[in-house]
Amino acid sequence: MNVLNKAAINVLRNCLNVKKNEKVLIITDSKLIRIGKLFFENSLKITKNTRLIKIPIPKVHGIEPPAKTAKLMLGYDVILGITQKSLSHTKARKNASKKYIRIATMPGITIDIVKRTLTADYKKIKEKNLELIKKLKKGSKIRVKTKKGTNISIEISNKKWFDDSGIYVKPGNFGNLPAGEIGFMPAEYKTNGVFVVDSSIGSLGLVDMPVKISVKDGFVKQISGGKTAERLNKLMVTKKHKNIAEFAFGTNPRAKITGITLEDEKVKSTVHIALGNNQSYGGNFNVPFHVDCIIKNPDVFLDNELIMSKGKFLV
Repeated sequence: MNVLNKAAINVLRNCLNVKKNEKVLIITDSKLIRIGKLFFENSLKITKNTRLIKIPIPKVHGIEPPAKTAKLMLGYDVILGITQKSLSHTKARKNASKKYIRIATMPGITIDIVKRTLTADYKKIKEKNLELIKKLKKGSKIRVKTKKGTNISIEISNKKWFDDSGIYVKPGNFGNLPAGEIGFMPAEYKTNGVFVVDSSIGSLGLVDMPVKISVKDGFVKQISGGKTAERLNKLMVTKKHKNIAEFAFGTNPRAKITGITLEDEKVKSTVHIALGNNQSYGGNFNVPFHVDCIIKNPDVFLDNELIMSKGKFLV
């Protein structure tokens, strides 16, 4: 079995636990059709009730799929979203999750990422994630610092941490693949300070130079830097777009910085802060916009305890 088929079978059997009597829907688009077909062909080895559909590519992440697709999604046991732009934060995905459908999305995935990361042992990643969360949920505030100027304080909302480990075997489970992150929704209106993005920003890719983002009372107040900063500024259309929506640690040892958020946010030596939509985490800001900003090798404090030093966990 070649590495691509091995990766697809690993996802279908171990991450999603697809059974021969289940129905699988694979949603893809013109750019990722090769990977969509890879999963389609391997899914057929498990269940003949597998369907592949192609949808248009929207301009940004979080745009709803066609109404026909959204309706179709409700009739399956397992869904794979292998699309250039993310379906993760759409109502269509949330409605399918409410129907107890198991879902994995792979926005912007490449053949290289499939080969490198989808053969990972996600059961081990899950074990480590849960171990870290057990420690981290005891705290009330995160502070992040870097030599490049990051100094930001983030209050944890209700001490609820999410585990994106790649194991989506229970009814209604949902997450990205490749997986490997833990995080939380920051308390609304409570984040303050500055963070400097030295890696990548969502669909904008690798930054041309560090992007400095100033935050006050939970919202972005100023963005400065080079061309990437200018492009990010143009995306800040409303106050909801400027909301501090998520904070997370990467926990996947096989992931590396590539300029593709799907993988960058999983890199073990990074943290990321997301802007925009936080509704999927139980928040109040519903906007078709969710952008992750990746920071490399930070020092992170949980309350007053140093828990990460230059990107290495101390817990």
